[in-house]
Amino acid sequence: MTGLLGPAEIRELAARLGVAPTKKLGQNFVHDPNTVRRIVTAAGLTADDVALEVGPGLGSLTVGLLPVAGHVHAVEIDPVLAGALPETVARHAGADAARLTVHRADALRIAAAELADPAPTALVANLPYNVAVPVVLHLLAVLPTLRHGLVMVQKEVADRLVAGPGSKVYGIPSVKLAWYAQARGAGKVPPNVFWPVPNVDSGLVSFTCHEPPRTDVPRERVFAVVDAAFAQRRKTLRAALAGWAGGADRAAAALTAAGVDPGARGESLTVEQFAAIAASAPVGTPAGK
Repeated sequence: MTGLLGPAEIRELAARLGVAPTKKLGQNFVHDPNTVRRIVTAAGLTADDVALEVGPGLGSLTVGLLPVAGHVHAVEIDPVLAGALPETVARHAGADAARLTVHRADALRIAAAELADPAPTALVANLPYNVAVPVVLHLLAVLPTLRHGLVMVQKEVADRLVAGPGSKVYGIPSVKLAWYAQARGAGKVPPNVFWPVPNVDSGLVSFTCHEPPRTDVPRERVFAVVDAAFAQRRKTLRAALAGWAGGADRAAAALTAAGVDPGARGESLTVEQFAAIAASAPVGTPAGK
């Protein structure tokens, strides 16, 4: 894995492009080659993988992914960065640059058809802190070809994504990611490998996709239950799901039918239990997102 970008290359490239990292886009560029090597190794890519990178920025991770993946799709919302990426990759990745496709697009709105040739099998990205969870969930929803991934996010977000029932940080992101995949923490990343230096640690989250817990109930309906259950964490599920079910008694009936104690709270339930509640939903119960 040669030609990786270090601090000097990152600063020089940013100066030449007139790029100043913006908090609005959540831009913190990795400038440490060892961190890039660590991410690429932890991602476990093979030549059969088609990697999807969101927010490639100045290209440090992109250059690291190209030698090991069969193809890399890089989705970048910043027009200057998207325009400069092919030249940067050509200079640092050599012949591997031919396996890169750059998309000037918003990852929160991108569709499978835009990434179909070839279809992504792995998500590997240093995600902007401010949109990390929505991006991961959106891509898992619209890209059924994804098999696994490794994302770098704010450490606090990483902890939420991998949390299990009963944890203090278990919540909506935990359950929704569990619908799509088995996730685990893959280590902490210190602030000093980024430019600019963030005031928080980052964390790596590894995931392996699996079939949904149930196929007899739409994901949207399950997620509506999850959203309602965590909207007011201190409430029992009987009370928290009253609005969703059309009344507390109807919520209690759905919970009982699903084998869940109406006096329980959302943070104690598995994704399978949320799916069971959704499957027991009263007629006319609205679906969610």
